[in-house]
Amino acid sequence: MTRNRLWYCGITLAVIAVGLASRRFPAMLPAAAGKYPGDVLWTMMVFFGLAVIWPRLGVMRLTVAALAISYAVEFSQLYQAPWINALRTHPLGHLVLGSTFNWPDLAAYTIGAVLAMLLELALRRFAA
Repeated sequence: MTRNRLWYCGITLAVIAVGLASRRFPAMLPAAAGKYPGDVLWTMMVFFGLAVIWPRLGVMRLTVAALAISYAVEFSQLYQAPWINALRTHPLGHLVLGSTFNWPDLAAYTIGAVLAMLLELALRRFAA
């Protein structure tokens, strides 16, 4: 299956918008969810962004790649050199790189990858 890059770019931008809104208006979500909806959406954004770049990549490879990138970024937060911490203080750097390692974030990323995969499969059925 070849994905429509324009549609997937739109999906990626929509996920980014929802993710930013989840941080800007946290009261719209259950307090128990904490910051984790943003982490779920971050991995979904990576998944759909990769689908734009590689529209012929299989859904399982997209899922694994999005999860690997998300985990790599999370584990990179264990590295606390002054130069990368300076990047992390900028709002965009913080959104992309995060700031502190947190084990529960890995579960949120896994949920995001699975949700993106399920949405992808639903889109395939809808398009068929």
